[in-house]
Amino acid sequence: MSDERDIRHGAHGADDGDGTAAANRPSGKRSARRTRSASSSHTDTGVLATLDRPSGKATKTTDRAERKKSGNPFKRLIRFLREVIAELRKVIWPNRKQMVTYTSVVLVFVIFMVAFISGLDLAFIKGVNWLFG
Repeated sequence: MSDERDIRHGAHGADDGDGTAAANRPSGKRSARRTRSASSSHTDTGVLATLDRPSGKATKTTDRAERKKSGNPFKRLIRFLREVIAELRKVIWPNRKQMVTYTSVVLVFVIFMVAFISGLDLAFIKGVNWLFG
């Protein structure tokens, strides 16, 4: 009864002392999650990962076919610019207060780093002059 409930509620397995729980834990990889959700009855993830990969030849032929279809460079340029504009619309732009804050933080950090490196440079110059006279 508890095994059925665990499977229904998405539990991946309990550690029974034989070390099988480590194989059932999610790895965080996209292909592992996809294969696990597609078929939870298989336990051999090596076979599933091999079956999940697309063949390289199929993607190469479709890429070449797409390049031949859009041969006009002006159409490609216009398409690129439209995609750039579409992506820029998705950007969450900072408001004026955030922009002033970010700019001041960057300027303070840059000033600090310039002063720090200048101080190190001055210390090394004095050290070399003292050492080699």
